[in-house]
Amino acid sequence: MRFLMFSSALTGLIRAACLVALTLVLPAFAAQAFEVEDRRRFGPAAAEASADVLRVLSTTDTDLLAPLVESFLRTRPTVVVDYVTVSSSELMRAVVEDGAGFDLAVSSALDLQTKLANDGYTRAHSPAGRLRIPDWAVWRDHVFAFSQEPASIVLSPAAFEGLEMPRSRQALMSLLRRYPNRFRGRIGTYDVEKSGLGYLFATQDLRTSESFWRMMEIFGSLDLRLYCCSGEMIEAVARGELAIAYNVLGSYARARDDLAERIEIVDPQDYTNMMLRTAVVLRGAERPDLAGAFIDHLLRAAWGNGRDPDYPFPRYATAETNPTAALRPIQMGPGLLVFLDRLKRARFLEEWRSTVLQK
Repeated sequence: MRFLMFSSALTGLIRAACLVALTLVLPAFAAQAFEVEDRRRFGPAAAEASADVLRVLSTTDTDLLAPLVESFLRTRPTVVVDYVTVSSSELMRAVVEDGAGFDLAVSSALDLQTKLANDGYTRAHSPAGRLRIPDWAVWRDHVFAFSQEPASIVLSPAAFEGLEMPRSRQALMSLLRRYPNRFRGRIGTYDVEKSGLGYLFATQDLRTSESFWRMMEIFGSLDLRLYCCSGEMIEAVARGELAIAYNVLGSYARARDDLAERIEIVDPQDYTNMMLRTAVVLRGAERPDLAGAFIDHLLRAAWGNGRDPDYPFPRYATAETNPTAALRPIQMGPGLLVFLDRLKRARFLEEWRSTVLQK
């Protein structure tokens, strides 16, 4: 399967731009409680004071989505995209608690996007033209998926020298039982108390696998290390600090061609949860027209005929084209709200803490 890769040079240049962007004063959000990770403005400087500003709140790394933002603006010379990156939990805080003024929310946490729609924080959108969107990629004309991305295991080839690379969870657990000292302190995964995507992946694992808690117990006994995001785990594996990063976004790992020789990406053969990255038009959008047009642009890149060169995500078989049995797209719908129930979430986190932290 072919994947779109960033070149190392381009990645370095974009990162440098991001560092400059982080040094900017962010007056629009200074009084807000949510934490901003990055902010960049795309489009002509002359349009910054105009009404043609699309305000995007997103969990997607700026580097990854920048080509699609720029292609969106090519036919809109007066439009500026104000792109703010936050974590999934901070996105919810910004929308629900702060009522921050954004037009569009893009998130990898499908369950939280569904909750925003279910709780009335979004508005309906009807895609323009003759876009053929898979039925499973839309929920109630409010939540729109524009990617399928696997929850992968990222491994350090050096750490597994002399051993067979595990291709399933059972194989991974067997290796950890046989060589505990080799992997102690060198396993990482999301901190599900802080990461919305990590919580989604963990609860989906629980729904799918009877051995989920057993695997978490093994991880915990080997001094599991917790992370906020995929990028940190991927780089920790590449540096040799981690041997195993569990439930990492495979799309992010595959985009790091500069690390390709130091990491190996495994989509587990027993099952691979497929996250749907989604976009919603927010209820308080000042420019719902631009927000809807940007959603159409994302959907066209994802599901349109041919391959959009700016589309940064791998393309997988859909239900209509006989997908691999191991690939399990997370289903949109109210079922995702089950583990967002306050009591259910509290019970899950309590068991997770006792199993993983073993305190």
